[in-house]
Amino acid sequence: MRTLLLLPLLVAGCASIPLYPSRPSALIGAPHADPLPAKLVVHVTATADGLKQALDTRVPTSGESTFELRGTRAVGWSRGPFALRFADGRVELKTDLTLEVDLPVLGKQVVPVLVSVQGEPIITSDWKFRLQGAKSKLESKDLRLRTAQGMAGAMEKATASLEDFIEHFSWDLSPQVKQAYQRLSTPIVLAAGGADACATLKVTSIEAGPTVIAGGFEKDFALVVEPSVTLPCGTASMPPEPPRLANVATLPSGPFTVVVPIAARYEELARAMTLAFTDGKLFFSKSFPELYLTNPEVFASQSDQLVVKLHLAGPIKAAGLSTSLDGDLYFAGHPEVIDNELRIPDLQPTVDTSSFLLALKANLDRDGIRDQARQALKLDLGERFAAVRAKLSNDVPFENGLGCMKTNVAKIEVTGVYPHASYLRVYVTTTAQAGIYLPCPASAETPVAER
Repeated sequence: MRTLLLLPLLVAGCASIPLYPSRPSALIGAPHADPLPAKLVVHVTATADGLKQALDTRVPTSGESTFELRGTRAVGWSRGPFALRFADGRVELKTDLTLEVDLPVLGKQVVPVLVSVQGEPIITSDWKFRLQGAKSKLESKDLRLRTAQGMAGAMEKATASLEDFIEHFSWDLSPQVKQAYQRLSTPIVLAAGGADACATLKVTSIEAGPTVIAGGFEKDFALVVEPSVTLPCGTASMPPEPPRLANVATLPSGPFTVVVPIAARYEELARAMTLAFTDGKLFFSKSFPELYLTNPEVFASQSDQLVVKLHLAGPIKAAGLSTSLDGDLYFAGHPEVIDNELRIPDLQPTVDTSSFLLALKANLDRDGIRDQARQALKLDLGERFAAVRAKLSNDVPFENGLGCMKTNVAKIEVTGVYPHASYLRVYVTTTAQAGIYLPCPASAETPVAER
């Protein structure tokens, strides 16, 4: 009915025609649910040489103790480098020990001893690497151990000291774990047109799979994360300490997949459109060069659609017709990400807008207006994708050059775009691999290990 009323006004050459198509209702409601939790799997590969180097840097090379023989006497010891061997799910350590014993009459005696220790390598819930059920053994071919008075007592004391040391020895991995936890828990800040958004990977638990002994030590770990996005950034803080380790029966090995939500504000889309305008105006018609579109506005509507409002203004002069248009047009479509750009490829006029443009089809190019709007409506999300890649791509060397952590992002793809009342959620599915190596591979291109 509104369109029919406009036709005689056009014929009469009225000075100005106001446009009043109905405005589509805005989307109201809760945001689309956050992605499901995901497991970021890290495969640990420690060779015999890597473990030997780690033990050599953490086990003292010398020490002293005392034993009783006609009073308190000193026994000192020094060790050589470790040798490692893996068999039957256990690790066997061997080293040469030199004892210096102060004996009555004989004075200071130096005795060579071979030390061997067997135990099951484990990682405890508080991130300590230990040898579980370790058994130690000291052997020597030196005949003085049988003949020299007090030598056997010194040997027993050295054995007891060694067993006590092994029982309480642990390699604290928590500094490396805490570093990785804090890096992962730090929100990804996404510049979103003056109001930063934050994508967060909340670490809820850390799991460990079974240990594999195959010429070395191998084990899978998984950080269970809950992805979410807020705009603007929230104030929630993560616990300062990582969760305790939970040993589980199985873990999925190989590449992992995690969905990271990022955000884009509708004001950004509108601002991106104006970049295609000249002094705030988009001149789209060759037949009517003074007619222009201006003041773009974007908002969410029903059925997961975005609505683009454009103000149409300017004079029309043709075939005795002299008038001006002044009002709003509405277009709607479904957002997609194409080549890192957010677009609305199926943008079409709303029913009321289409009715008005059809009434002017002899003078205005409806498809031309639509195509110009589609071409202008682009928002580059490349920087946001790069922030996600940087978060999950990470090479971290360990202290003393003992090893490193390497992560490689193999693929990033957009798997969903969801309009929300105040911003768009774009779901970025990332496939990556991560590994911890002792020692660190010499080449930066060394692929991440898979079981």
